[in-house]
Amino acid sequence: MFTRLLIGLDGSPSADAALEQAIVLARQFKATLVVGHVAERARALPEGAAARVRAAGVDAEVALREGDPDTELATLAKETDAVLVGRRGHTTQGAELGATVAALIKIAERNVIVCGARPSPMSACAIAFDGGATARRALDFAARFASIMHSTIHIIYATSDHAAGVQVVGEAEAVLSLQGVAFVTHIEPGTPGEVVARVVERTKCDALFAGAHVTRTGRTSKVTVSHAEEILRHTDIPVVVQP
Repeated sequence: MFTRLLIGLDGSPSADAALEQAIVLARQFKATLVVGHVAERARALPEGAAARVRAAGVDAEVALREGDPDTELATLAKETDAVLVGRRGHTTQGAELGATVAALIKIAERNVIVCGARPSPMSACAIAFDGGATARRALDFAARFASIMHSTIHIIYATSDHAAGVQVVGEAEAVLSLQGVAFVTHIEPGTPGEVVARVVERTKCDALFAGAHVTRTGRTSKVTVSHAEEILRHTDIPVVVQP
């Protein structure tokens, strides 16, 4: 599933935590880690990070770029299977997202894995499912991941209309049933972030999958990530955002 993973580093504590998560994931899948650093100075940073990666028994490459971090990381990600980034920080309301995280979710053509404050084995999976196109793609990816990790998938849908929710999650249940993946469904009232946080806490899931939302207007497509950003602010586990 993963053969090459990009880790974006900027010297922050959250990026350092993301590096530890990247090492865990790379070891699980025997993947190469591409250590990416976009800056005009501090070029020694990724070399030190690469040494940590190699010391953990993981193959590492270094990618140095100058320019806009969002654009350069999104470009580097095209040659990998996913890009891992840190959340940036935490507040009393939850995780505080950095501008690069939000931008990558909008423009990256690969999965963006937004890491938590501590590395996770990512062995207990949940998906925030709303029936949209990117949520369906996230479901397919989560099913493959759960099959490899031998995990049950917790399907989460936020709505006050339980009957309508049953119809929405029915598609996800059918997909997972056909693929032989065990699942549990959670339909609960509240905002997506609130419901996801409750279910994750209750089930002790340590990995979450979600889709970036796409709104189409005329001939143009605008990617909106309001739900993804809200979910990220309410959780501190790795969130795999599907483009």
